[in-house]
Amino acid sequence: MTMDLYNDQPQDLAGARVVQEYIAARVSLADRPGRLKRVAGVDLHFSPDGSRAIAAAVVLSFPELAILEQATASTPVDFPYIPGYLSFREVPAMAGALAKLKQRPHLLLCDGQGIAHPRRAGLACHLGILCGLPSIGVAKSRLIGRNRQPGKKRGAWAPLFHQDQVIGAVLRTRDGVRPLFVSPGHMISLPTAIQLTLACTGGYRQPEPLRAAHRLAKTTAAGLGV
Repeated sequence: MTMDLYNDQPQDLAGARVVQEYIAARVSLADRPGRLKRVAGVDLHFSPDGSRAIAAAVVLSFPELAILEQATASTPVDFPYIPGYLSFREVPAMAGALAKLKQRPHLLLCDGQGIAHPRRAGLACHLGILCGLPSIGVAKSRLIGRNRQPGKKRGAWAPLFHQDQVIGAVLRTRDGVRPLFVSPGHMISLPTAIQLTLACTGGYRQPEPLRAAHRLAKTTAAGLGV
């Protein structure tokens, strides 16, 4: 079975489930060898009426985390808000922003879930498969699973379990702040996802690529009056 993830947008929940099953079957949790010199963060802002999505992609150097390039894209939102299927509202604009970049990143950080998803096909998996890039889901809240709390120091983490499988890590990125929920998206293992999320995080809770993408998406949306 082949599927055009750019153009074959599902029309209903059953179709969306088929797409997610297709994505999950193709996710790789093996680290892809190669140099890491550029990491991109992607984030998105919706118009007040929810009719448009404004996405930002920001490329930073690694390990310096200096901004190299940025791009935005805006698309109509055609899929309803349904937990577990949010990538169908977000991916078209995010993929559009990534396609405008002149420098191809070596890693994507996504503000959402990777395999920490009921069908192991969260936003980071969807974008990773679509773009053919290693990707990590870095979410601010838990979608599924159970976990204990990690230690209070930066770098402490606890496994996130679902159906007796480790699907991610509850990671403390700064001393004493609420942890983030990190899970592999594509072409990356959980230990490497934890390591790189920490390496991309400075003095704030969120990694710098995601903070930069969030700022750009918000200011772009404000400039468009949405």
